[in-house]
Amino acid sequence: MKSELAHEIERLTSLARERGADARQIAAHDVVVAEWVRFKCRFGCKGYGKHMSCPPYAPTPTETRRLLAEYSTGILLRFEGIPGHPDLKPDDIPLDFHPFLRDLILWVSSTVHLLEKTAFYDDFPKAFGFGAYPCIYCEHQHCVAEEHEGVVDESIRRLCRHMDLVRPTMEGAGIDVFATARKAGWDLHIIPCKDLEYGKIVHGNITSIGLVLIE
Repeated sequence: MKSELAHEIERLTSLARERGADARQIAAHDVVVAEWVRFKCRFGCKGYGKHMSCPPYAPTPTETRRLLAEYSTGILLRFEGIPGHPDLKPDDIPLDFHPFLRDLILWVSSTVHLLEKTAFYDDFPKAFGFGAYPCIYCEHQHCVAEEHEGVVDESIRRLCRHMDLVRPTMEGAGIDVFATARKAGWDLHIIPCKDLEYGKIVHGNITSIGLVLIE
């Protein structure tokens, strides 16, 4: 007889696939956390400090390791492509590409949140999700983190317009997405950018990864 957890993982996996995402169970100890990931957020990402899902508001690698120690398993989610842009070319991508990728970000974020919420109300209260990409729930406004002037600190989280929906990104919390995906049998690669220009990816066949921990 399958355990309640096994049944729940099957249910969540099926739900993810209904939303167009592949899903695989992964041991919590196979989720790889590394300090270098956070450095990539701090130095090189234009979204640093501008979104509640990202550093410095996201958990630190140390906090993420402590969290993972309280779990035995999770569901890794894989999303292929960019909704609405099947034949993407570098010149199609605007300088401010964050809104351009809104449908992709919402696809990942909403699926992660749905699985976490479903598990929670199925009596798995520890369920917790990690998304990908800077949050974009504020459609016609900047995140309050970007609007806020002065010292960047945790206290402005109380001003978030979507507290119930926002979850940290995997990379923002120090999770090495590439190494973690390999643990699940998925081999990810960096997509080249035209003339090495930030954001000008040469094609839209990208893979996005999310994670839902469950116990």
